[in-house]
Amino acid sequence: MVTGVVYLVAGVGLLLGAFLPRLLRERAVSAPMVVLLVGIAAGWFLPGDEPIAPVFQQAITQHVAEVCVLVSLMGVGLAIDRPFAWRAWWPTWRLLGIAMPLTIAAVALLGWWVLALSPAAAILLGAVLAPTDPVLASDVQVAGPSVSGGEESPEEEDDEVRFALTSEAGLNDALAFPFVWLALYLATEGPIAGWGWHWVGMELVGKIVIGALVGLASGWVFGKLVFHAHWDTLRLADVGEPLLGLALVATVYGLAEVLHGYGFLAVFVCAVALRAAERGHEYHGRLHDAIEHVESVLTLLILLLLGASLSSGQLSALSWEGMLVGVALVLVIRPLCGWLSLVGTRQLGAREKVVTAVFGVRGIGSVFYMAFATAQHQWPEQRTLWATVTFAIVLSVMVHGVLATPAMKALEERRGAQQPV
Repeated sequence: MVTGVVYLVAGVGLLLGAFLPRLLRERAVSAPMVVLLVGIAAGWFLPGDEPIAPVFQQAITQHVAEVCVLVSLMGVGLAIDRPFAWRAWWPTWRLLGIAMPLTIAAVALLGWWVLALSPAAAILLGAVLAPTDPVLASDVQVAGPSVSGGEESPEEEDDEVRFALTSEAGLNDALAFPFVWLALYLATEGPIAGWGWHWVGMELVGKIVIGALVGLASGWVFGKLVFHAHWDTLRLADVGEPLLGLALVATVYGLAEVLHGYGFLAVFVCAVALRAAERGHEYHGRLHDAIEHVESVLTLLILLLLGASLSSGQLSALSWEGMLVGVALVLVIRPLCGWLSLVGTRQLGAREKVVTAVFGVRGIGSVFYMAFATAQHQWPEQRTLWATVTFAIVLSVMVHGVLATPAMKALEERRGAQQPV
C-alpha cells in the first residue's frame, strides 16, 4: 500500500512534467506552480509517520537540492549563446555586484529588526534568499543553445532580459556561499577579529578564484578533446555522446571541492568555456537536451516533496513577521535592488530594467543553502528560518509563475513593433 502510493505520486509528477510544458505554453500559469500545488495535495495522502519536510530531513534535502542545482548550472551555461566579454555581460556584473549585496543586507536587516533574529541568523537568511534560481526560472531564461543546423531564435539571442536573468542565476548560486560562511563564522567562531581576514582571503576571494580557474581549465581541456582531438575515439562531438554533460557535472564539481573552490561556480564556468570551444556545433544541443531531461525529473521531485512538506510541519513556525519578510523580498527588496543596480546600463531599456529587476525567482538554490547551513550548525532559530525561506520560495513561484508569461510576451511584442519592417 505504502509503496503503491509513493509510486503513484511519483508517476503523476512525471506525467505532469511531460504534459504541462505544452499545455501551459503562452498561459499565465507555470509548470512549477502546478507541480507545487499537486505536491501540497499529495502531502495529505502520503502514508507514514516520518515527516518529509526539509526542516526534518536536512541531509537528504541538501544532497538532492545540490544535485539539482549542479545539473541546472551545466544546462544554463550551455544555453548561453553570447560569448564571454566584460562589456557584453555588464548587466550581469551589476546584478551580482550591486543587487545581490543590497538584497542580502536588506533581508538581513529586516530579519534582525522584524523577526528578532541574531545577527548571524539574520545574515544567513539574507544569504540564503539572495541568489536567484537557475532551476525554476525557465520561463524568463534563454531556452537553449542556438546551434548551426538548428532553429535559431534571434529574438531570444538578442533578448537582454533573458540573458541577464540567465547569466545572473548561473553565477549567483555560487556567489552566495561566502555570505553563508560569514553567517556560520559569526555563529561558531567568536569575535570577527579572529577570523575576519581568513574569511575575506579564502571564502570571499580564494574559493571564487579557485572555482573559476577549475571551471575555465576543465571547459578548455574538454572542449579541445571532444571537438578537436587528433584521435577519432576522443571526439565525442562527432558521435553526439549525450552523457558528457553529466560526467562533467560530477568531475568538475568534485575537483573544485577537493581543491577548496566553489564547485557551483566551477560547473557553470566549465559549461560556458565548453560552449566557447566550438560555439555553433550541434553537439551543444545534444548535451543541453540530456541535461534538461535530468533536471526536469529532479525539479519535479523536489517540488513535489516541497509541496508535500507544507502539510508536514514545514510552515509550523511561520509567523506574520516571517510572511512580511517573504512578501517584502519578492515585491519590494529584489525589484528595488535590481532596478538600482541597472540604472545607467545602456543594454536595457526602461521597461526591460523593470522586468529584469522583478523576476529574481527564488527556488532550489535557497533550499540547498538552508539545508547546508543547518547541517553545519544547530541554529536556535532554525524552525523560523526554514519556515520563512519556504514561504518566500512558494510566494516567488506563485507570483513569478503568474507574471512571467504575460510580461515576457509583452516585451517581445514591443520589441517586434519597434523593429523596422
